[in-house]
Amino acid sequence: MRQEADQVWSSLTEAAVAVLTEADPARKCAMTRLAADRRKAGELPTIGRVQPPIRPGRPASPQLLAPKHMPKRRSVQSKMGRIALFHALAHIELNAVDLAWDIIARFPTEPLPAQFFDDWLQVADDEARHFGILADLLARDGALYGDLPAHDGLWQASQATAGDLAARLAVVPMVLEARGLDVTPSMIAGLKAAGDVAGAAALQTIHDDEITHVAAGRRWFQAICTRRGCDPVATWQTLVRRYFKGELKPPFNIDSRNRAQLTWDFYGPLALEVARNAGAAEASVADR
Repeated sequence: MRQEADQVWSSLTEAAVAVLTEADPARKCAMTRLAADRRKAGELPTIGRVQPPIRPGRPASPQLLAPKHMPKRRSVQSKMGRIALFHALAHIELNAVDLAWDIIARFPTEPLPAQFFDDWLQVADDEARHFGILADLLARDGALYGDLPAHDGLWQASQATAGDLAARLAVVPMVLEARGLDVTPSMIAGLKAAGDVAGAAALQTIHDDEITHVAAGRRWFQAICTRRGCDPVATWQTLVRRYFKGELKPPFNIDSRNRAQLTWDFYGPLALEVARNAGAAEASVADR
């Protein structure tokens, strides 16, 4: 941490660019936590304006693959299956650190209050802590982040929404992080069944923190829509159709989504569209 403590930043966005360009995951996370501590201590009061990089710094490993080329995930009942799970989640959390910093650095020209930047700095700090938790679980099992390949699809959401803060909030916290709320309970159950109590507890902590991240995205998306004079539900659905390349489909963790105030009226109609389209496709095939 000593090397990170020597960092001198004149503004929060300067710190953001320093973290984004750092390639070493451990240093990236240590710098994030240091910046959060300094901001809370009143030592980084200025937001500033510094252009973020197109892509964040990344280490030589893991090898980044297209999602379709990723190896099939093993059962968490095996040690290698648990390592693969923790590795995949660590990669997601590392990307989430950069996504939170990117939103701080990319949109300071928007008329946003200081609380907006504080909220996303808190998200970055949480994600850095999550990466550390998962790195510790990997080390416990004799592995390191970078030992396995990882997919390169996560940063595409950042690039696609770089020109519109509302689109960024619609896709990253309100779709991608919300999907984490949906899938994590089954991972926790699998780890408990495998006897990995520590792993299950770690994922529960991450899940609970992610509720606050989705809530932050929902809250600031609502604020931007109010400022722009547009309906948040209809606007969210339009932006998701335009910028999200996947599909919204069950299972949905409705309880956790509701706790984040991401209610069914947002995502339910899109999920029903997917179901209707799938049914129409199946009927078409059956008629051939």
